Amino acid sequence: MKKIINNPDNVVDEMLKGIIAAHPSYVKRVEGFEVLVRANAPQPKVALVSGGGSGHEPSHGGFVGKGMLDGAVAGAVFTSPTPDQVYEAIKAVDGGKGVLLVVKNYTGDVMNFEMAAEMAAEEGITVEHVVVNDDVAVEDSTWTTGRRGIAGTVLIHKIAGAKAEAGGDLQEVKRVAEKVIANVKSMGMALTTCTVPAAGKPSFVLGDDEVEIGMGIHGEPGTHRETLRSANDTVDHLLGKVLEDLSLDKDDEVAVMVNGLGGTPIMELYVANLRVAEVLAEKGIRIAKTYVGNYMTSLDMAGFSVTVLKLDAELKDLLFAPADTPALVQN
Repeated sequence: MKKIINNPDNVVDEMLKGIIAAHPSYVKRVEGFEVLVRANAPQPKVALVSGGGSGHEPSHGGFVGKGMLDGAVAGAVFTSPTPDQVYEAIKAVDGGKGVLLVVKNYTGDVMNFEMAAEMAAEEGITVEHVVVNDDVAVEDSTWTTGRRGIAGTVLIHKIAGAKAEAGGDLQEVKRVAEKVIANVKSMGMALTTCTVPAAGKPSFVLGDDEVEIGMGIHGEPGTHRETLRSANDTVDHLLGKVLEDLSLDKDDEVAVMVNGLGGTPIMELYVANLRVAEVLAEKGIRIAKTYVGNYMTSLDMAGFSVTVLKLDAELKDLLFAPADTPALVQN
């Protein structure tokens, strides 16, 4: 294992301290917990909290800031955060308007975030939650009942965060988040495995010319393995599965995210994005906004995912609203 770390047991703590050292005007830490919140938290608005296991950076701490998240909870690498961590995040960001939890659909995450919401309710804090399940690859898999939550989660942060920043009440923010969840679909592939620092060895093995199609962001199995194909053929497969799940007509507008998994050159992501744009243009589907880069990674895994969000006027306005976070600035 070759990694730029010190002690594997301290990697999450040192990562969080490093984020704060780089972005003190954006984030601060809840003392004694693996929780980042806005530097000016709490705000007098609905607060958004997300999180999960570490190893997916910049998700989720990189999206803490104006127009997106108010708090992010960092579990150990690929491990759900504990209920008390989430509870501390809720308390730290509550500005009296209620808190929305954005949870990726993994059994441990859902259970622990729901427990934290119950703990907060006992303290008089109004909490709602939504569960993201944008991965079209498989219905049930390791750690998950139903579809997994992957890179589409970032678009829920962006749009629901904009609604909260604009003054929407808790039910309005939840409604918008659920609308995004209903209209966003993703699918990914891996060229290589990833290595969890504490394990010190790859989480699975791929042959030299073998790729995994539809794997999860923790290295969970996908739909199948195959010999590496061209970028265009790979995109056609992933995007085809995504579009099968979306009800899109000619002249519909969408947002696109081509997301790197941590070990993929940006050059290759742009090559993939070109094919996404070509396919959608051929179908008469208009792209309102495109995001290309590392948004929801899997440590050092090489590979990418494609996310498509069907837009209406409300979602488009919120998507284009300003955001100011360490990992996403949008004017």
